[in-house]
Amino acid sequence: MNEGKRGRPFIFPQSLITFPGFLHVAFLPYRQMEGFLRKLSQYIPRLRAADYSTICKRMATLKLAVSEQDLPQDLIVALDATGMKVSSRGDWIRHKWKIKRGWIKVHIAVDIQTKKLVALQITDERTGDGHLLPSLVEQSQDQCRGEVKRVLGDGAYDSKRNFNYLAHKGIEAEIKTRRNAVTRARGSPTRAAHVRERNQLGYDRWRDKYR
Repeated sequence: MNEGKRGRPFIFPQSLITFPGFLHVAFLPYRQMEGFLRKLSQYIPRLRAADYSTICKRMATLKLAVSEQDLPQDLIVALDATGMKVSSRGDWIRHKWKIKRGWIKVHIAVDIQTKKLVALQITDERTGDGHLLPSLVEQSQDQCRGEVKRVLGDGAYDSKRNFNYLAHKGIEAEIKTRRNAVTRARGSPTRAAHVRERNQLGYDRWRDKYR
C-alpha cells in the first residue's frame, strides 16, 4: 500500500480497516469500534489498534460491497426482537429523577439457512413481540419464490392467535410454549397439540427435535 505513496505512509493495512467496516455497517458505531480493536489487539500478536480519527478517515474512503445470496425456494424463518435506545443523552438526569424514557424495538425474521434478513419492522416499547408475527411472516413470504414452511420463535410468540394464524396458512409452528400451558384446546387445537407434545417429550427432547 505504501509503494509509490506520497506523504506519510499507511500504518494500518486496508484489510484491518475493511474488517470492522462491515461491523460498522451492521451495528457498531465508530467510538465502540476503537474499543473493539483495542480489545482484539490483546489476542492477536503485533496487531496495533487504530484510533478513532484514523478509523473515521479510512472508513470514509471504503467502498464495501455485500454480496447478495439467493433465498431458497421454501423458507424456514426464525423470529426475534430486541430493544435499543434512540439516544444516550440525559442518562444521569433520568437516573437521578427516576424519569422513564421510551425506546424502540426492532422485530426481525431471518432465513435460518442463508442467515439473510427477510423481514423487518420497527415499533415502540409498548408493542409485544407476538403481535408482529403475522406481519413478519407476510413480509417473509413476499421475499421468497416458494412458501414459508416453518416459523421458529421463543415464548414471546406463544399465543392462540399466532398458532391459529400459522395453521390457517399451512405453516408449521415451532414456538416454545409456556411451562404451565394447559393441554385443552380452548380455541386453538394446534397449540394444544404442541403443548401435549412438549409435555410428553420434556423440554430438552422437544428442543433437540426442533433445533
